[in-house]
This record gives sequence, C-alpha cells and structure tokens, in this order.
Amino acid sequence: MNNVSLLGRLTADPELRHTPSGAATTRFSIAVDRRVKAGDEKQADFINIVAWNQRAEMICKYFSKGQRIAITGSIRTGSYTDRDGNKRYTFEVWADNVDFCESKGGSSSYDGGSSYSNNYNRQTPSRQEQSAPASYSSGDDGDFVDMPTDDDLPF
Repeated sequence: MNNVSLLGRLTADPELRHTPSGAATTRFSIAVDRRVKAGDEKQADFINIVAWNQRAEMICKYFSKGQRIAITGSIRTGSYTDRDGNKRYTFEVWADNVDFCESKGGSSSYDGGSSYSNNYNRQTPSRQEQSAPASYSSGDDGDFVDMPTDDDLPF
C-alpha cells in the first residue's frame, strides 16, 4: 500500500501552472519536522508535493509560504538523465487530500484535541463533551424513557 500523511509548512508560495492540455497543477515543498531527542537541534525534511486540477487551484488560492498544511497522498518515484549524462532520481508526493491546519492569519492554535481557538477566541467542547449527550454527562437521566415490553418484536 502506497499511502503517506504529512504535516508541515510551505517553504514558498505555491504557483498555479497549466499543462498544454489545460490541466491545473502546482509543485511546492513543505518542511516536515523530525522527531528529535530533548536538547537536540531541530531538524526538518523538505518534501516535494504535486497537486492537480481543483486541488491545485485550491492550494494556490488559500495557502502561502510558512502556513501549516496537512497532506495525504502517495509517493511517486522516477528517474531521468541530466544534461551531463548522469542518472537522477525523483521522489515526490502526489496530494490526494489537503487540509487546513490553521486560520488564514496563522494565529490559531490546536492543542491535539481538547480545544481549538482562533482569532475570535471561540472554544469547542472537549472530545468527551462532544461524544456524550449533555444530560448524560451532567448525571441527569431525564432524557431517558422506559421502553415498553413488547413480546412482538421483529427480531
């Protein structure tokens, strides 16, 4: 299975281009932080990304240099011979899905699931609050109704 998920920052503003047949495309790179030991200097990998058609148009319209982006896609490899006769290898990720990781202003923060805040300081409920009904999570069982016993159930 060829599936990759990346979270990183754009290294430059993406540019929209079109193939001779008119298909929209963009190529850009993102810096993806590596996990390092405490006290070690931060390291990043720079991954080349390719997007096509409406996805390429959306990326070029809504993303810019330094902005965080989440990408899922597949790895594509290739090779070619350069002008000097040397064989070169290519490695890039073709984007299947792209997600926003912060507001356009870049001032939002996401702490991993318990709350999300943006420029308006809006807070969403925690995962526990989202998954349980309000009456149940508060200990009130007033929303529950006794089911009549019926011996004529279809199952």
